Amino acid sequence: MRSAKPAIPPTQPLTTLLEAPHRAMFFMGATALLASMAWWTWALLASWRGWLFVRYAMPVAWAHGLLMQYATLAPFVLGFLLTVFPRWLDLPAVPKRIYAAVFALMFGGAALVIAAQSGAPIVLPLGLVAMLLGWLAAMFALGARLHRHGYRDVWSVSAYAALVLGALGLALALLYAVGGSPALMPIAIGIGTFGLLVPVYFTVAHRMVPFFSNNVLAGYRVVRPAWSLLGVWILSLAHLAFDLRDAQAWRWLADLPLTALLLWQWLAWQPWKARGPGLLTVLYIALAWLPLSFALFTVDSLRVMATGAAGWPLAPLHALTIGFFSSMLVAMVTRVTHGHSGRPLVMGPLPWIGFVGMQVVALIRVLAECASRPLPYYVAAAALWLLVLMPWVARSLWIYLTPRRDGKPG
Repeated sequence: MRSAKPAIPPTQPLTTLLEAPHRAMFFMGATALLASMAWWTWALLASWRGWLFVRYAMPVAWAHGLLMQYATLAPFVLGFLLTVFPRWLDLPAVPKRIYAAVFALMFGGAALVIAAQSGAPIVLPLGLVAMLLGWLAAMFALGARLHRHGYRDVWSVSAYAALVLGALGLALALLYAVGGSPALMPIAIGIGTFGLLVPVYFTVAHRMVPFFSNNVLAGYRVVRPAWSLLGVWILSLAHLAFDLRDAQAWRWLADLPLTALLLWQWLAWQPWKARGPGLLTVLYIALAWLPLSFALFTVDSLRVMATGAAGWPLAPLHALTIGFFSSMLVAMVTRVTHGHSGRPLVMGPLPWIGFVGMQVVALIRVLAECASRPLPYYVAAAALWLLVLMPWVARSLWIYLTPRRDGKPG
């Protein structure tokens, strides 16, 4: 008679989740992705169909920008940096007590922000306080290592500068939540896009894409000059400044050179050589959206200057946020998740569905701005987002809660 298998202790999934910072923070980001997009899809449906919507703490468009940037994409960024930052600097790893605190504070805070938008607006300040405290804890751990290293690594300095601006954005959202001017929220959201995510995404790509390519492509030439990283920083902040001053007609002064710089860098990385493997190909496809989105921003700005009419900034914005941010998210998170769980570095069926689906979602959302009644297309894009990413997210969550396949720690 076979003996029964020992029961898995109920604490094992949590113990496994906290084995490495990327596990915990990617788990938060993936969970927040589903929760935030489910909430947003419902909000769009309610607006389209005229359904009664529950009390919320802030206008839904602001909440959408806040949740997607600071509660969904940022945890993936923090999880990646808490994992690789010490390796970049050849310094000790971030202790478990630190990244566990970051996870608990930001996860709990994000849940409270979603609750504030779903009928309990009074908890919004508490949620933002928790998120900001978690963010600052991560910055303290990374900043201590950066200082110890003497600020000599350009990518680490760049990534940390983006986190500083992200903290500022969260602080402005908190000030709004406790009674500050409503003008603070557009600033917080703009900082999240052009002060945090564009610079930090480009920083990671600037360091890692040539590294990945050089490892697998014969005859590859590494091109990642520090001046292109600095140029993206300056021009992205200039774009933000024009936006915040409502000077869309002059924003092309930043967007046109930024488009040229990003296109040059993409071509300098030799995308035509990246026909395989799949995990490398998707990085280059995602990166193509970056110069494309700023080309659309340029066209929009020039149209405003020429006609004086209101622009269509949501089309290029969603080319950036869905086409680039979301596609790169699927590509990079799949690579990190597979590599740090003892799995082969290949794009499986579910990552491919999620990635290809993001290309379709981006196209729908960009072209929706041309429709006379765009709201049904907004709903379709949001629903398709959930449909194509849900299987990928579910599989990823399971990986974060289970031990590595190869038996190694982490």
